[in-house]
Amino acid sequence: MSSPLRVGVVGVGYLGKFHAKIYSALPGVTLVGVVDANADTAEKIAAEYRTSAYARPEDLLGKVDAVSVVVPTINHLDVARPFLESRVHMLMEKPIAPSYEEGRQIVELAEKAGVTFQVGHLERYNAGFMALVQRVTGPRFIEATRIGGFSERATDVDVVTDLMIHDLDLVMALVQSPIRELRATGVPVLTEHVDIANVRLEFESGAVANVTASRVSAKKQRRIRVFGKNSYHALDFAEQQVEEVIAHPHPGGGRPEIKAEKLAITPTPPLDAELADFINTVRAQRPPLVDGRTGLEALRVALMVKEKMSA
Repeated sequence: MSSPLRVGVVGVGYLGKFHAKIYSALPGVTLVGVVDANADTAEKIAAEYRTSAYARPEDLLGKVDAVSVVVPTINHLDVARPFLESRVHMLMEKPIAPSYEEGRQIVELAEKAGVTFQVGHLERYNAGFMALVQRVTGPRFIEATRIGGFSERATDVDVVTDLMIHDLDLVMALVQSPIRELRATGVPVLTEHVDIANVRLEFESGAVANVTASRVSAKKQRRIRVFGKNSYHALDFAEQQVEEVIAHPHPGGGRPEIKAEKLAITPTPPLDAELADFINTVRAQRPPLVDGRTGLEALRVALMVKEKMSA
């Protein structure tokens, strides 16, 4: 029997505390410790999940095989560097960095170390999206909507970095073709950053995607609709359910026969699935679902969107 994988969590605020909770319950994993700039928060989470609290990230060095980095994006490079240089496997929450240059540095550090480095694009682990990827081939038009009410969380960044980056990553995963043209608009509403944004992407393959994100809407909706040749798929991310509509050729000619069904999908908490897969990836020494280069590309496109908006 292999020895338990020693894991730590750096940053146990809103999202990081869930990382600690999930690791503490995963078989074959020992949650060695948690770190937070707020000592009271670190002590509280450590007590809750029967582990140790530390004041500084470097206090975990030599004690862990893998680490989750769940600190503000601006601190990613500084926190990541000592762990990667010590060959510690890493799951880093998205976006990978505040700038492309810092993101590139992080990726190159991970590649030089030869460790597993995964970027936390959580929606890749939505059970509905995983089913969608298996079903969709040659998408022609994609419409993604991610809107919700205002929250004080993440108001230090714009809606593109906070929310839209999810759908930019998902669209690129589905289309798998270079972007030919990008048009974007966005406006601040309640903060000094862009709070509502819309992007149109045209790809070399001919596919087109329309992506909308808002954090100032009255209702909450997270959906993606994918149109292909003779097919339509719609995913509700909250419900993790996919509606599939297929046009079958009619035996006698004439109009095709339209068949619609809801796929049988068992919803799974995406963060649980993501962290379990990270641990399995480290153990199996296989490439992660969302590696550093993929996370860096999602950041590059998000930065292109922001540049278009400011222009």
